[in-house]
Amino acid sequence: MGNKNRNQSRNMYLLMLLVPLFWGGAFATAKHVITEVPPLVAATLRFGITGIILVTFITIQKEWQWQVIRNRWKGLLFIGFIGIFGYNALFFTALKYTSATNGALIIAAMPVFTMLGAFILGKEKWNNKSGIGLALSMIGVIIVIVKGSFSDLFALSFNLGDILFVGALLCGVVYALMGESMLKGIPVMLSNTIMMLSGATFLAISTVFEGGWDQVVNMSVQSWIEMFYMVVCGTLIGYVIFNKGVESLGGSKASLYLNLTPIVATLLAVIAYGSSITSIQIVGMVMVLVGVYIATNINQRNSVQSQIKA
Repeated sequence: MGNKNRNQSRNMYLLMLLVPLFWGGAFATAKHVITEVPPLVAATLRFGITGIILVTFITIQKEWQWQVIRNRWKGLLFIGFIGIFGYNALFFTALKYTSATNGALIIAAMPVFTMLGAFILGKEKWNNKSGIGLALSMIGVIIVIVKGSFSDLFALSFNLGDILFVGALLCGVVYALMGESMLKGIPVMLSNTIMMLSGATFLAISTVFEGGWDQVVNMSVQSWIEMFYMVVCGTLIGYVIFNKGVESLGGSKASLYLNLTPIVATLLAVIAYGSSITSIQIVGMVMVLVGVYIATNINQRNSVQSQIKA
């Protein structure tokens, strides 16, 4: 029994590595897509198409559990509103007013606030090694984003876009903390389907004020390929794994993997768009990896030990 729990826990930690891989790629591709269509329209397409695919899948598999939906619809709707609509609407709109650097720095604080929130709410016990790993990965994220130039960090200015990014940050924290309890016991595919559909509906309503649907027909082949990537990898696979990670590992542990997203985005920019990378950024990446390993490794041991004792 102990070996089975240990293997399941280890597999989940390894599977979570795909989340920053896919979300980092989605961040890079979204930057190009929103040059052709408005941000909220792009987000609606992404989650709307994903929702339709999921509806088709669970209909074919006959996995609609209407009793579960009737009993848990409020929680699912809330998570869809906060995690899909709230986060993405604020995130993409913020990019119109501020730099990606400012946004990345603000969103990078999500694991910190998630871990503190879990500690304050009594969801998890404070662990010094987890704190050290979190701090180390945070410093590494900042180094990667500002390319080692701390003078650039202090020279950053903040505006409306940064306030919107803070709103997105809070939505992400609430999603990570509340998702664990609200999604527990609900089949992963069913919960993701309801979340995507509700989130896409809220996003579609918001586009009434922004407009821009007439620009969709003029999207380039490259943008549609990038949209396909965001739908399949960034949403279908990425969100399913992350939600399972939140349920299995807890919000604070799952959110730690988000610190790996800037690394993936930076590497993809180098590979796909010919961007340069400095030696200090590589040092920052190593710090992030080591920090995430320290935090998740100690949590993994504690989790397995508690399961064995139980």
